Amino acid sequence: MNAHDGMYIDGSWRPAAGSGTIEVVNPADEQVIATVPAGDAEDVDAAVRAARAALPGWAATPPARRGEYLAALRDALAARQEEIAATVTAELGAPTGFATRVHTGLPIAVAGSYAELAASHPFEERIGTSTVLHEPVGVVGAITPWNYPLHQVVAKVAPALAAGCTVVLKPAEDTPLTARLFAECVHAAGIPAGVFNLVTGLGPVAGQALAEHPGVDLVSFTGSTAVGKQIGAIAGAAVKRVALELGGKSANVILPGADLAKAVAANVADVCRNTGQSCNALTRTLVHADQYEEAVALAAAAVAEFVPGDPTDPEVRVGPVVNAKQHARVRGYIDRGIEEGARLVAGGPAVPEGRDKGYYVAPTVFADVTPEMTIAREEIFGPVLSFLKYEDEEEAVRIANGTVYGLAAAVWAADEERAAAFARRLEAGQVEVNGGRFNILAPFGGYKESGVGRELGVHGLGEYLQTKSLQF
Repeated sequence: MNAHDGMYIDGSWRPAAGSGTIEVVNPADEQVIATVPAGDAEDVDAAVRAARAALPGWAATPPARRGEYLAALRDALAARQEEIAATVTAELGAPTGFATRVHTGLPIAVAGSYAELAASHPFEERIGTSTVLHEPVGVVGAITPWNYPLHQVVAKVAPALAAGCTVVLKPAEDTPLTARLFAECVHAAGIPAGVFNLVTGLGPVAGQALAEHPGVDLVSFTGSTAVGKQIGAIAGAAVKRVALELGGKSANVILPGADLAKAVAANVADVCRNTGQSCNALTRTLVHADQYEEAVALAAAAVAEFVPGDPTDPEVRVGPVVNAKQHARVRGYIDRGIEEGARLVAGGPAVPEGRDKGYYVAPTVFADVTPEMTIAREEIFGPVLSFLKYEDEEEAVRIANGTVYGLAAAVWAADEERAAAFARRLEAGQVEVNGGRFNILAPFGGYKESGVGRELGVHGLGEYLQTKSLQF
């Protein structure tokens, strides 16, 4: 076991203010693999003060130069990609292939996109008789989740730094080791002291202190809608800006005439991705009544290919969920689905065969799910897929939009034009059309209770900018 100490503040590792620690547990075998400091309000204050002191110099740094620093950060991450991926596997349980390809490959690409954007974005423009300046918001308090421990960090830190902001990061307590490696890469990239700072700690202590700190100008949070509402209230009381990427209960609508086998196979893979721990997972599948049973049978066959196993095995595609609490939560939802009358097609609440140690959940498929059922309304955050039936497109739209969430969705049709027309009617921030691929330059974020603001690309950069007009 590795006992890590210190917080990365003002360009160096320094002792934490208190003596508390957080145990990092490997979800595949339930063993403690490391400890990190449990930071408190004093640590947060030191980090914010460092960020404020560094702000004038970093904001005055030419954007192209900031882009060079981000390019160096991208290269530092790429040089340690295998080590970072192994760390993600150890503390999150993500299968090694997915950890390498997505958990590390994706954020490396995102860092590179902001290196380019910093150099090319028009931070000044002429509108009529005015010159409009796009200036950094200031100090950013970034609070990130455990499900994508590097991607969510980069998706906040990279645009903030590109905009000229300085940052204090409070990562999730389940996955702090990845954040520590990121801080080491920031240091290796030569980013000036105080521009980026890291405080590990518990959400109700360090996270709340960061959100409440008067020296923080914007809070960027990714996590549950319940906590997002609390942060929004804190920020609102201080007239402080927020960017919130919250929960989801995304619909996958398969229209008559679509390639049913392809749509269902992609849906099952999506829900099993990251062991279902993705806020944009397509967990509600809507199928026309005429094709419903065929789709359910296809899903049952497809999910059999996703067998939970040791995430360090390159052949394994589904690892454990992150911790004991999440393990109990997901299995509890499966029990609830059965109690409320849903038809269990595959999986179930029982521990997968041969997985008595570790937080493993069997990928599960339910049929005969109605919109009123708990499993159709609440975010489960596990590999659980619900099939719902519709009679016509109007009913499909009502069911798809009949949720408090609006993060993502998908639609499949025989032709792209019909699919796109249906997609325009969905209340979601991002909609996949006939299996469209994820685009790191497109805005990501939600409608309704799925959040406020956008991440990635130029829209993500805009969250960290404020405008000033010079009148002539």
